[in-house]
Amino acid sequence: MKHRSMAAVLISISWLTTTRPSLAQTPTSSTLSLAQQADEVSSLLEGKMDTSAQAMANSKAPSVRMTTCRIQVSGTPANQPSIFLYQEQALTHKLAQPYRQRFLEISPNPSSQSVRSLSFKPANPAPWAGFCNKPTAERIVNRNDLGSPICSVFLKRSGNRYIGNTPINGCPTNVRGAVRVTNRIELSKSGMNTWDRGFDANGKQVWGAQSESYQYRRIE
Repeated sequence: MKHRSMAAVLISISWLTTTRPSLAQTPTSSTLSLAQQADEVSSLLEGKMDTSAQAMANSKAPSVRMTTCRIQVSGTPANQPSIFLYQEQALTHKLAQPYRQRFLEISPNPSSQSVRSLSFKPANPAPWAGFCNKPTAERIVNRNDLGSPICSVFLKRSGNRYIGNTPINGCPTNVRGAVRVTNRIELSKSGMNTWDRGFDANGKQVWGAQSESYQYRRIE
């Protein structure tokens, strides 16, 4: 896949700091409540990851940094068991110009016995660039500013990692000929692998991961 194609895929969907639990030292999913698992997923997403190692091994792969941090959402009920994150992605040589910005709501999902990651696309993303550079106490977002919900990934704990998938029919989109997208995520202490794929109206894959995932590795 050419550099431009891989960059477009990374832009189209993605998803999937300070204190991260060691999965090897924590209880199994059968002993962790879903609320505890949601907190663990959030902790594993927080921080900075990039694809620089993959880019060094594969000249066609872009080097992308993903930055994620916890935020506070005003107007959220105190008893709501959700954790909110802000996430942005940028080419490593253009970190001040993120090409993808999302808010994530991480919450227990009892019906599927999994952790749900619901992504929101802000209507006006530019002012949020570099939001994770603010002190924790200043990362406050009004609920109306989250934007439109666009897709969910459901993650289940498996050994020392979490495996996540979009719903079976994927999520609607309108990117490079695709009308729906699917994603599979492997999230662990070392980082995250994602398999983003776009399909046209006939169900044919028109872009996305083939045999190799997009490989984000933790740098902070």
